[in-house]
Amino acid sequence: MRTRHRSAALLTALALAALTGCGAHVAEGGKGDSAKASGAGSGHYPVTVENCGTKTTYDKAPRRVVTNDVGIADIMFALGLEDHMAGYVMPAYRGKIDAVAWKDAYGKVPWLSKKAITKELALDAKADLVFAGWNYGFGEDSDVTPASLKKLGIGSYVLTESCRNGADGDKGTARGVMPPLDALYTDLRTLGKIFDVEDRADALIATYRKQVADAQAKAPKDGARPTVFLYDGGQDKPMTSGRFAGPHDIITKAGGDHVMKDLKDSWTTVGWETVVERDPDVIVINDYGTPTAEQKKSFLKSYAPLKNVSAVKNDRIYVMDYADLVESPRNPAAVTALSGYLRSVGGH
Repeated sequence: MRTRHRSAALLTALALAALTGCGAHVAEGGKGDSAKASGAGSGHYPVTVENCGTKTTYDKAPRRVVTNDVGIADIMFALGLEDHMAGYVMPAYRGKIDAVAWKDAYGKVPWLSKKAITKELALDAKADLVFAGWNYGFGEDSDVTPASLKKLGIGSYVLTESCRNGADGDKGTARGVMPPLDALYTDLRTLGKIFDVEDRADALIATYRKQVADAQAKAPKDGARPTVFLYDGGQDKPMTSGRFAGPHDIITKAGGDHVMKDLKDSWTTVGWETVVERDPDVIVINDYGTPTAEQKKSFLKSYAPLKNVSAVKNDRIYVMDYADLVESPRNPAAVTALSGYLRSVGGH
């Protein structure tokens, strides 16, 4: 294992190297980094974008992006930006990559770590931009934040699903500022501008919107919409999705009634008594490998307080991939898949 201690001189040298590799300034609200092969002379640059309330001006497209988590890598790969990446960080579980159109990119781009992203890792990769999200790599506890990376000469892009909204009491750490699929389309559109691939981004958005609209047209209608609870994990208290995480739009557009739609956050915990009270027709399990989906299902079926919940009593427990449920280009296909299941179930 590499030592976590570096000399001040080496840190400075690496920071300067990162600075020379990117061409971004921070406008009022903050400016990031960028670099593109044909870059500044193309007439596209400089370009200013807004991300989670921060404006950043790019003089060229970033060339050494490091991403954190599977959905974020998916976004870069779907846009065809693997040549602009230094690598990706994600756990061993990354979903069914053989089923995605950009599967070859996963073999082409270095898998830098199966653990959490660190500032040291970003420096080692000579990153000019880190694309992550709050609690998807960014966090004060790890001191990997846009502010801490900026001190090292590394720009940041924050996943829109994870934008903080100033709620959650004094902490102000609740996440979500727009509907989840809008967040996906926003990131595709914004990254299209940053990397000068706007036509590609627009084509993806049009494809995804049609895919979702087609699924909605076949989905159960009001009066026949099953109520749905998303179970991420946890036994003392379940982790679930509020209205600003991917599952809300996936459930709703698939024809379900999301029982936690009143939670103004993305991923958060609730009490089991709330689940019992809302009595979902269907429970969707978020499968990310450990514990397994079968272990989660076994727990739900054996947990005494849930025995009279309709989904448990009628064995209506549906498994979906983590990579389908976080903000990702896989979301539209997930809407289609869940819609088919919900049509077979119906409401109470």
